[in-house]
Amino acid sequence: MTNPHNSQSNGETISLLQESDWNEEWKRLQRIRRRADDAQYWNKRSKNFSSKDSPSPYVSEFLKMASVQPGERVLDMGCGTGSIAVPLALAESHVIAADFSQGMLDETAARVEVAEREHDAHIADRIETKLMSWDDNWDEHGMGAHCVDVAIASRSIATHDLRQALMKLNHVASRRCCVTLTTGCSPRMDRNVLSAIGVRNRHGNDAQYAWNILTNDGFEPTCSYIRSTRLDTFDDLADAAVDFGRMITDTLDENDTEGIAQAKRNLETWLQNNLVPNENVGKPDSKGIPQKALRLRNPRVITWAFISWETK
Repeated sequence: MTNPHNSQSNGETISLLQESDWNEEWKRLQRIRRRADDAQYWNKRSKNFSSKDSPSPYVSEFLKMASVQPGERVLDMGCGTGSIAVPLALAESHVIAADFSQGMLDETAARVEVAEREHDAHIADRIETKLMSWDDNWDEHGMGAHCVDVAIASRSIATHDLRQALMKLNHVASRRCCVTLTTGCSPRMDRNVLSAIGVRNRHGNDAQYAWNILTNDGFEPTCSYIRSTRLDTFDDLADAAVDFGRMITDTLDENDTEGIAQAKRNLETWLQNNLVPNENVGKPDSKGIPQKALRLRNPRVITWAFISWETK
């Protein structure tokens, strides 16, 4: 990355925003972040998802902002269980639902069956599932230039090369691309929790990197925000400590044993002050999974940046 102290060349002031290689900085940060979960992890996770989720304010906001028109062809990259793909198909778009996890694609197919029964509609011929990763050669999967009208990636960009991922979306879309990224470094991280226990997030802001990369490549991205409430529940304090403890181990250097130990002590104190009985214990959560005995006094709020741009 450009040296921030070297802001002049031949007597001319240089804009560090324009001269900095934001993708290289992104790659550097990936080396100190936890490794992204692989397909096997998501194959296992897919078994915990229900094919009939509760109505999602996030999905409603995403679809409204994406402004996909009936009849348009859409790539939903990293489609997960089809929470975006299925509503698009119900709205008469033609969707290629792609994911690197076969388990997730199986859940998408199950969601299609449920939606057809509930809405008395035939949408299976409007959704094509495709086993494909961000790092694959998309041309080999039949995803050539302008093969769809709109390309979307909802909370699904997990790659060491952010610019390559954005440009792959741009390459296949003839009209528009839409992505959501966290305004932190990961939805697993909570800057308020980390701050409360004395841990500094050193991993950056995903959305800011995407914005800078697109702008420096000559695009004119727009940005809106979707705030999503995360209702985590736990069996007991120890269960919560394990869950939130991942924030610590994913943020601090593994060699900083003293810092990790102190942060975990601070976390236990914070949890003792912020865990309360869950009045909805046993009831299904938004994924259809029974809620546990404890919850946070104030549910976590994750802010997603919805970034879109016209392709060229």
